[in-house]
Amino acid sequence: MLDVTAVSEIADDARVRANVVRLAAAQALTGANSAVIFATGAIVGATLAPDMSFATVPISMYVVGLAAGTLPTGAISRRFGRRAAFVIGTGLGTLTGLLGSFAILHGSFALFCVATFLGGLYGAVAQSYRFADGASAAYRPKAVSWVMAGGVFAGVLGPQLVQWTMDVWQPYLFAFSFLVQAAVALVAMGIVAGVDMPRPAPADLHGGRPLLTIVTQPRFIAAALCGVISYPMMNLVMTSAPLAMKLCGLSVSDSNFGLQWHIVAMYGPSFFTGTLIARFGAPRIVAAGLLLEAGAAGIGLSGLTAMHFWATLVVLGVGWNFSFIGASALVLETHRPQERNKVQAFNDFLVFGMMAIGSFSSGQLLANYGWSAVNLVVFPPVVLGLAVLSLVSWARRRKARLDAAMGEFPDAV
Repeated sequence: MLDVTAVSEIADDARVRANVVRLAAAQALTGANSAVIFATGAIVGATLAPDMSFATVPISMYVVGLAAGTLPTGAISRRFGRRAAFVIGTGLGTLTGLLGSFAILHGSFALFCVATFLGGLYGAVAQSYRFADGASAAYRPKAVSWVMAGGVFAGVLGPQLVQWTMDVWQPYLFAFSFLVQAAVALVAMGIVAGVDMPRPAPADLHGGRPLLTIVTQPRFIAAALCGVISYPMMNLVMTSAPLAMKLCGLSVSDSNFGLQWHIVAMYGPSFFTGTLIARFGAPRIVAAGLLLEAGAAGIGLSGLTAMHFWATLVVLGVGWNFSFIGASALVLETHRPQERNKVQAFNDFLVFGMMAIGSFSSGQLLANYGWSAVNLVVFPPVVLGLAVLSLVSWARRRKARLDAAMGEFPDAV
């Protein structure tokens, strides 16, 4: 017979599976919103900004919003539950589209930056979709990857939304695209409103270890560092690519096509990433992802044709999927259930805070040093991440062997 704990885990996993369907759909719609910003932000920025070097500032403001929204998202989730945070996020997504359209129609660079900042706040909430609250340890990696798999549809929907709508309100390129983005966010609101995530129990609001104790674990340090490297490096290259393609004489359609397949590559592997993590372990998948990101930078250095840009973006997307989902799975191994909101929010704050710092430099790098410099920046952080991940994994294996030799069990989280 199944014991009480096993029965409880089965019931929790059934609830999580139902949530995963909704959150995967919400991930697709939210990803479409961010795809609109990444496909248009640098181009609109170059049109509205007082200087070309400020062209990527709107995307940088999106990243600042990601960083600024992580801790409030964790606080709202901890106090009122995940569902409340999700609904608030989609409301911010609606404001993003409305204000972005208004800014383009009135030629306001400052308002457009405010709009993309709000889009970043929405994105910060959406990042918490991937954490599988209540799932058993065995099901967690698969739940994370299946939610992320919803982004595959974002890869198709977002760039196509731009392609279909960018010329509707001539001569205001992309103005109608942002209006449609607002409508997409409203649809996402209806979906996340049905997510079954009860408010935290009062005992969970103050339980668990101090945050400092958790985040100083070598396992957390390695996971957070790899996330801090994988996402910002991907963002650095992706942010610069559409404008770099334009400067190389390629069309907006070429950049939309590249971005579309980049997003598909970011989320497509999610259908099996969880299985790969369960079979080979998160550290190996993270390492493979970091190596792929370095490989993408190598492709970017090898040529300036549309095919080179497309290949760079596709390989970069797959590398991000492995490294970021793997790092997220590692984070889930470092905390107890009652600690999840504060630990996950702190992890995302680190990732997106570093992205915000790096994102402001992407426009300067591209404007002053060119596309090659953008790609060269990727290599040193990747080497650092691989070194730290290898060291922590080796220390963990060594400790497990010593514990086994002494007849002890490894410490539980």
